[in-house]
Amino acid sequence: MLLADARREVVETCRRAVEDRLVIGTAGNVSVRVGDLVAVTPSGLDYGDLTPELVGVHELDGTAVEAPLKPTSELPMHLAVYNATDARAVVHTHSTAAAALSVVVDEVPAVHYYLALLGGRVLVAPYRPFGTPELATVLVEALGDRSACLLANHGAVATGDDLGQAYQRAGYLEWVCEVALKVLGAGREPRLLTEHEMSQAVRNFIGYGQSAGDGLQVGVVVDVDGGDGPTPPLRP
Repeated sequence: MLLADARREVVETCRRAVEDRLVIGTAGNVSVRVGDLVAVTPSGLDYGDLTPELVGVHELDGTAVEAPLKPTSELPMHLAVYNATDARAVVHTHSTAAAALSVVVDEVPAVHYYLALLGGRVLVAPYRPFGTPELATVLVEALGDRSACLLANHGAVATGDDLGQAYQRAGYLEWVCEVALKVLGAGREPRLLTEHEMSQAVRNFIGYGQSAGDGLQVGVVVDVDGGDGPTPPLRP
């Protein structure tokens, strides 16, 4: 079976997303890039019935290589990310807090320094119909050099160097969105972190943890001078 390990990992990630309530039913989709091939979830299949053999393998232009089922309707979105960034995995969820927050903000409020794990800012891509090239375009624009964004009235997208990292980022994003919703509903003016404080948070994550090879990488964050610039890979 072509890309056997990657296809098994896609199945495991989908089932974990159901258990963690990041998706419901057949919502959301997952992919991983290996070289110039992409293993991606099929369309409309309950994740409990998904097996590695049913995970499709496609080229970067969408051509099916080994795909017994129709791919997810969001395949254009996944391929757009791979063609525009260095990401090697994409996790798209319809998680509750992310979907709700995407309706009321244009950017996730800086309520917590965990946003540093996602690149410092998380923007909301404007609404476009699901499965369309237009959605893929606004997603890439909102993502920029960062590793996550929200899709208005839709859900969330997180990327990573591998599926483990992308999934972990999706979890952090959902947690921050939940905090943001509670803050916005508190009826008081929130104390949001400044760009300087967010940049400090990124720097504080350098060397954090027990192993330099574990955890999340942070890609790009607003620096202390207010401009956008790359930072070295961080492993909190």
